[in-house]
Amino acid sequence: MSWINVIPFEEATGKLKQIYKKIKGPNNQIDNVLSIHSLRPHTLVGHMSLYKNTLHHSNNSFPNWMLELLGTYTSFINKCDYCYEHHFAGMKRFLNDDKKADALRHHIEHDTLANYLTEKEYALIDYAHKLTLEADTLSKATISYLKSLSYNDGEILEVNQVVAYFNYANRTVMGLGVNTDGEVLGLSPKNKDDESAWGHE
Repeated sequence: MSWINVIPFEEATGKLKQIYKKIKGPNNQIDNVLSIHSLRPHTLVGHMSLYKNTLHHSNNSFPNWMLELLGTYTSFINKCDYCYEHHFAGMKRFLNDDKKADALRHHIEHDTLANYLTEKEYALIDYAHKLTLEADTLSKATISYLKSLSYNDGEILEVNQVVAYFNYANRTVMGLGVNTDGEVLGLSPKNKDDESAWGHE
């Protein structure tokens, strides 16, 4: 499952068990990206708070599928198979349109999203690419371009935080050898109005 020891749900005690009970999915599944924190439960709390508030919060402006697309794309260009597969499955569930999901996957993998998305949508993909691989090239002009497409400052911040979160998650996973063994893919918290509702469904 990973290159370091992980405490499974059945063996967890104390604070870790309490956290696991909050985040578990069907059959007590704890996603491997989360259980990798088991030796330092306080970092699991930080990860879950960041994840829930950036990706699954009722005050977000963008639909879930678009935020998942940004995460799926970021994970793909980072070559993080774990997050790519998980969040493609999540995006597909939120879209509820298998044909569109499969088309998006094709265009992600062939670097042709510009041919499929609108100019306004693709601008977010381009921003995600630059923030992930060329952050030193970003400037005020980059943000001004997004504003010229009618994105407001809050929406730009939202995209920035989602992409930044996925870069964190990708490096957590890749740096510790986390894989998808034994997981149901694409589960996520459903209650957007409760920041402490971390259960995966």
